[in-house]
Amino acid sequence: MSGLPLSTTPAAPPGTPARAALRHRLAERGVDRTLLLVLPAALSVVALFCYPFLYGLQLSFQPAKGGVFGAYRQFFADPFSRKSVWATFSLAIPAALINVGVSVPISYRMRREFRGKRLLLALLVVPITLGTVLTAEGVLEFYGPAGWFNRTLHLLGLADSPVQLTMNYTGVLLSLIISGFPFAYLLTHSYLSGIHPSLEKAAATLGAGWWQRFRHVTFPLLLPGLMTTFCLSFVMAFAVFPSAMMVGDPNGSTHVISIEAYQAALERFDYAQGSADAMIMTALMLVVLAAVTGLRSRLYRGSTGGKG
Repeated sequence: MSGLPLSTTPAAPPGTPARAALRHRLAERGVDRTLLLVLPAALSVVALFCYPFLYGLQLSFQPAKGGVFGAYRQFFADPFSRKSVWATFSLAIPAALINVGVSVPISYRMRREFRGKRLLLALLVVPITLGTVLTAEGVLEFYGPAGWFNRTLHLLGLADSPVQLTMNYTGVLLSLIISGFPFAYLLTHSYLSGIHPSLEKAAATLGAGWWQRFRHVTFPLLLPGLMTTFCLSFVMAFAVFPSAMMVGDPNGSTHVISIEAYQAALERFDYAQGSADAMIMTALMLVVLAAVTGLRSRLYRGSTGGKG
């Protein structure tokens, strides 16, 4: 008996107490080691976004003349620059509203199963694979003076001269709608899928028609998601640059803030003015997002009974 081992408990691997102690110390400070996996992404955001943003912000306060706020005063003192604010909003807000508004009935119909649903879904989201530049080129080829659209109108005898749909406001708006709709549709469809059908069925048993069910049940539950979708669509449209340059009038009706910043920094080599224009663009965008987000916080935020 004396030759038997006193304990059969296996020895702890080397380093286990140290790892456990480190885990306990981090837990006492409210740090989960799993969260450390976010560190590479956080460093990438700091390197690729925060540092350039802060560098541009401090550069905007270092103009060659006019004092600390000289670049900002120069922007608002120039009538042509001020008009770029209106041009940007007049493109971004209608494009976002149209994309969100059109995505609602299509998403509502796509909840049901029907023949050819997969093909239709592929057609709806295919512009994601094109990008803004190819979309703008497609608009030029299709809606241009010698494009298929005007050729068809001419063959049908509906127009004697080409309809001007490019190199103006209409061309840029079409490009923004085509490139931004897939994102609005996918988000709207995901929010709509999160509303359990039993809620509408319960309203139907009480005698509510389809419009009453949508107005009083589905739409109030969907509205917070629509406002989030609007924010994303607005940000994408507000940063319009390729479309405004390729299918718009960059020195006229579609002279948006991004073009103003580009021309100041890379054509006139006034980096302080270009940075100030970019900061003004960012501030205007954040004001709209803050207003929409504040309004969204007042809406229903409970469960919708579905998987979303």
